[in-house]
Amino acid sequence: MALAFLGCGTLSSNSSASTEDASSLTPTKFIACVRGAQSAGRIQEATSLYPTFSVKTLQNDNISGIQQADSIILGCKPYMLKDVLDSPGIRDALKGKILISILAGVSAQEIEEILYPDSSFPAECRCRVVRAMPNTAAMVRESMTVISTCPPPPHRMGEATWVSIALAGSGPEFMALALEGIADGAVAMGLPRAEARLMAAQHPAQIKEKISTPCGCTIGGLLVLEENAVRGSMARAVREAIVVASQLGQGVKNVNGTRF
Repeated sequence: MALAFLGCGTLSSNSSASTEDASSLTPTKFIACVRGAQSAGRIQEATSLYPTFSVKTLQNDNISGIQQADSIILGCKPYMLKDVLDSPGIRDALKGKILISILAGVSAQEIEEILYPDSSFPAECRCRVVRAMPNTAAMVRESMTVISTCPPPPHRMGEATWVSIALAGSGPEFMALALEGIADGAVAMGLPRAEARLMAAQHPAQIKEKISTPCGCTIGGLLVLEENAVRGSMARAVREAIVVASQLGQGVKNVNGTRF
């Protein structure tokens, strides 16, 4: 089975890495369709860690990638969607295949409307569009992936889909910010940074930065947390706990009374 990626951003890379050592149903051939040499080099570097991968990188040749694949993951930037799907030959290449979109903020119905703007396209000439939103845990094959198809679900279920995407997709990064604050508090009280990160959760800042794409929903939520001093509050909580712990050992009473 061959799997093609149209665009290879963070989520696409995480998704491809997660298939290493998986079951027999996992694709054995991967095709990365990118636009520039820099992206091609990044993909080759990332996949070099998995020597059993069979990865072909194509530049500016989405048609060939789709034709050689059984299923396709759509991972371009959302603003590029129409240009990618409106390219000559794309519809014919996708015929009868599964198109899996991991684009934030774009429903399966919107993708179908771009590919097939009217009813003149018979069902047998179409592809099957599925929306799947993984999260950063895909790197270790533990992704909480939200899946939806077209036609869209009823109104309330549709709202639940958006909520689920925000929670599962951005939630881990929000918690990474809190963990980073805990590590900061420990550093402020004398613990070396490396040990603080290890004890807190192992590199929360790297997790947060890796998944926060430009203009994305995750960075928007993280900014709200920063504006409300979540990181600083977590750091202060750790410092307070350390002070209380030291005073308990000295027999101080009412150590948890509010202090200003």
